[in-house]
Amino acid sequence: MLRSYEVDDFQELYNAINNSRRHLAPWLNWVSKTTKPEHSLQFIRKSQDQMHDQEALALGIFFKDKVIGGIGMHEWDQATKKAQLGYWIATEYEGKGIILKSLIPFVDYLFEKTGLNKIEIHYVAANKRSAKVAARLGFIIEGIIRQSCLRNGIMEDIVITGLLRNEWNAAAVKERNS
Repeated sequence: MLRSYEVDDFQELYNAINNSRRHLAPWLNWVSKTTKPEHSLQFIRKSQDQMHDQEALALGIFFKDKVIGGIGMHEWDQATKKAQLGYWIATEYEGKGIILKSLIPFVDYLFEKTGLNKIEIHYVAANKRSAKVAARLGFIIEGIIRQSCLRNGIMEDIVITGLLRNEWNAAAVKERNS
């Protein structure tokens, strides 16, 4: 189930991150800054404010009332009708297609309900799983920003992929990936 985080979810969110720290930290800089449950509470409150102000949208991926991952839209530019996607999944749920299954209706929602014209996914070049997710959703590599991300003390390239509203076909993505 996908839904917005509620304040009461902070401990579950922290537990999911903390239990998957080794798995997530190599790819997501915010993991190393999430060192106590209060950080997850702060994230949830900030996410609620950003959703209210139409700046971002963060959703938890829940299984049996347990947080197992998250997806979100951030860097929402109202003028250019563009935003970025982010996503993560707990270690024990990786490789089960949950991120893809969660992103298909989310991307559909973003194009149909928010008026976005373009969605981007940015990932470090070494992150082959994110590359695979982007490709399966139909995102096209638009460029590489060289040595643009400091990750674990090393400067890394960022791959930028994009998808336009007129390129999106949720039914075709589901069929192609089933």
